Amino acid sequence: MAYKKKTKKTKRHVDSAVAHITSTFNNTLVAITTVDGDVLLRGSAGKMGFKGARKGTPFAAGQIGSTLAKDMQTMGIRNVEVNMQGPGSGRESVVRAFQGAGLHISVLRDVTPLPHNGCRPPKKRRV
Repeated sequence: MAYKKKTKKTKRHVDSAVAHITSTFNNTLVAITTVDGDVLLRGSAGKMGFKGARKGTPFAAGQIGSTLAKDMQTMGIRNVEVNMQGPGSGRESVVRAFQGAGLHISVLRDVTPLPHNGCRPPKKRRV
């Protein structure tokens, strides 16, 4: 079997990116993508070392935002569009961490899915 030479991984330099924040009551997930949708960076409260109920706190979300902002600045990202989804308490903390790190937030969008009278509710309870 022939030896296959590994190709060296190149650092990406991107000017603007999109931050997708999914905030639930139990956790906060952040994915940094290009405008086309290719994932550059990811972060979550569990990856930061938080366990249990502390994963859903605004403090954990702020820590995620500050570490991702550091990594984004090394890639050359200056402008960020933010898509927030979900009802959790860590939504605004991530945005504040991005602003505190010196990133310019161009668009702040709420993309939480809302049902237009979706599923049929369960039948009434008879006692």
